[in-house]
Amino acid sequence: MKYSVMVEYALHSLVYLIDVPSDEVIGIKELSEFQGLSETYLSKAFGKLSKAKIVISVPGVNGGYKLAKAPEEISFWDVIEAVEGVKPIFQCKNILSNNLMYVGKEDKEDKDCSSCISGNSTCTINLVMLEAEQQMREFLRNKTIAWLDKELDRVLPKKIRVDSREYFKDKNLK
Repeated sequence: MKYSVMVEYALHSLVYLIDVPSDEVIGIKELSEFQGLSETYLSKAFGKLSKAKIVISVPGVNGGYKLAKAPEEISFWDVIEAVEGVKPIFQCKNILSNNLMYVGKEDKEDKDCSSCISGNSTCTINLVMLEAEQQMREFLRNKTIAWLDKELDRVLPKKIRVDSREYFKDKNLK
């Protein structure tokens, strides 16, 4: 399993939006400049976050983005799902059907593993993978942007956090 770097940029960007007053926004230019990436790339991420109702887009010359809900209500999983889309990590391909016990067998019904694609799987490998995926999703649902903000306060030097906040305050005075 591999998530794109867009997920990381999205998570960091959302932390920067936490301190934005409700009547203000941060522009995509400022967010991308601060993180050293192209506006186009970050705009793609924010388009997905906006569609998922994680951020609100404010159009216009002084437009930008702000959080659509409280940081405590935005989980890592919400962001991953918005950026990466909804798709299972493991996809059972029914390789058992290639087993010598099944190859050349006329009775196709014995070969099919339709249970691998249903919610009521009997394939042991698929069941284990689905359970692991569910546990990972639950873990990521319990980590929020608010948690990340507090954790960054804990692990990063105070100056970096203060300077980051000041950067966006200064840029926000439009």
